[in-house]
Amino acid sequence: MADPAESSREAAAPPRPGSDPLPPAAESVLGANTFVNLSPDQAGRAFGRWAGSLLRHPTVLTSELLLWASDELRVIAGASPITPDPKDKRFADPAWDGPIWGRVAQSYLASRASLLRSVDELGLDPKSAARARFALTQLADALAPTNALAGNPAAMKKAWRTRGRSLADGARHMVHDLRRNGGMPSQVDSRPFRVGETIAVTPGSVVYRSEVFELLQYQPQTRLVATIPTVVVPPQINRYYFIDLAPGRSFVEYGVSRGLPMYMISWRNPRPEHRHWNLDTYAEACLEAVRVATEISKADQANLMGFCSGGMTEAALLSHLAQTGDSTINAGGMAVSLVDTEATSDLNVFMSEETMRTSLARSQRRGVLDGRSLSRVFSWMRPNDLVWNYWVANYLMGENPPAFDVLAWNADATNMSAALHADFLQIWQDNALVGRGRMDLLGTPVDLSQVKNDMYVVGAQSDHLVPWPSAYAATQVFGGDVRFVLSRSGHIQSLVNPPGNPKASYYLNPANPPGSEEWLRGAGSLAGSWWTDWADWAVERSGPTRPSPKSMGSRRHPAIGPAPGQYVHES
Repeated sequence: MADPAESSREAAAPPRPGSDPLPPAAESVLGANTFVNLSPDQAGRAFGRWAGSLLRHPTVLTSELLLWASDELRVIAGASPITPDPKDKRFADPAWDGPIWGRVAQSYLASRASLLRSVDELGLDPKSAARARFALTQLADALAPTNALAGNPAAMKKAWRTRGRSLADGARHMVHDLRRNGGMPSQVDSRPFRVGETIAVTPGSVVYRSEVFELLQYQPQTRLVATIPTVVVPPQINRYYFIDLAPGRSFVEYGVSRGLPMYMISWRNPRPEHRHWNLDTYAEACLEAVRVATEISKADQANLMGFCSGGMTEAALLSHLAQTGDSTINAGGMAVSLVDTEATSDLNVFMSEETMRTSLARSQRRGVLDGRSLSRVFSWMRPNDLVWNYWVANYLMGENPPAFDVLAWNADATNMSAALHADFLQIWQDNALVGRGRMDLLGTPVDLSQVKNDMYVVGAQSDHLVPWPSAYAATQVFGGDVRFVLSRSGHIQSLVNPPGNPKASYYLNPANPPGSEEWLRGAGSLAGSWWTDWADWAVERSGPTRPSPKSMGSRRHPAIGPAPGQYVHES
């Protein structure tokens, strides 16, 4: 993103709530899988293994070369049937329909297809094949003609039309990103989004602050409110406010509008001196937040709603409470939270003993797992959408990146303490939420079958971080009644999903068969947002209503400042 002093344009205005679909970069969020670091040498080794295997199979090499040459000859002769995918924005300019540029596109697509096809011909084991395919995709996408000025007719036309100004703007953007964004093209113009002013603005107060978290209580918007409060547990690697983006796009605002007493945990951004904060630390913090919320609400119980890794923390905590006979939690909920770590995903392609050792050693050495550097890693999981798209737009076209609230939040990443990182790695390695007794929390073995609370679980059908079958596994491991809904969208789009979006829909099946695909076959599709369904479910489990409180906090826990508090601003 160009610096205000350097940019030749005014910052774009924030989009109207719900007016536009989320851009691809919005799906690169870190909330769920913050456990592994992928390094360039891993992709390099995968490429090397593919190349070595290809040389050991000369018949495959010869066959692919002949097939590639045949494809290229057809391209030259104008007889190639290859056409770009209509959804591939790289070739959207009308110039690609012409004979010259059309042949350039066909030649590139033929070469790309040949590279990726070779992986299937070598008979590699599934994980090696997936790694080779990942490495070759990186190479092929980087070599797309559209990534260079000479191979991008739209960029050349704009440079001519603006008399080179677009290239000058692009060079300025590149210098800015080299200096301030680790050399990665910026995905967002975050200037219009100011926490507490334009985003995270649902009225409320900080009613508790510890070394680890602040607790926010939101101001009621209805004459009557439910008796049992809802405490929201956000992920530990991101700021909480994607749950409170803006009026009309805020989950917590919607909950308040339905008469639910809403409380939000705002995690402190850990620094190296907080390296010892582990899963026990965060579980105890959740318990403390519940105690404060129930005291203020004059209730005996609270409901929990965990998002991403916050849901994983909640699940382990519920196991501990069940085994210690603590009935403080009435009902729980988890949204796009990893449960079964053996479910196939883009991220576990490179998961191995070596990967985990390297990632853990790095966080232990530094004291934290750095969220911003990890964000760059995740961008390379979808390079066309999350890297080269912005490379072309920012540098070749000279455009400012878009102003979008979700992207601004995603760029505002936080750290994860080394000890918590180690605990999450153990969950992943041992599949500890599915198995029984594979890890301990607060002195008790994690066993979700002991959890008898009603649970509301959300999966996302096109989630590339938490495959929805992984989230669905909650229906099989929790011991209570589980209501599972499947949003027909991606990881973050399923969460920032306010009612009123005509394109929103979700699947619902009252039964929970053993297999996720069997569940989907028996599910019905419902129009609208799962927020409405969740709120209906939560209201039923939040006790009778009573008049709204006239002030925030209580005598024991008075309001100590307005929401969004202090911790959300700490770097």
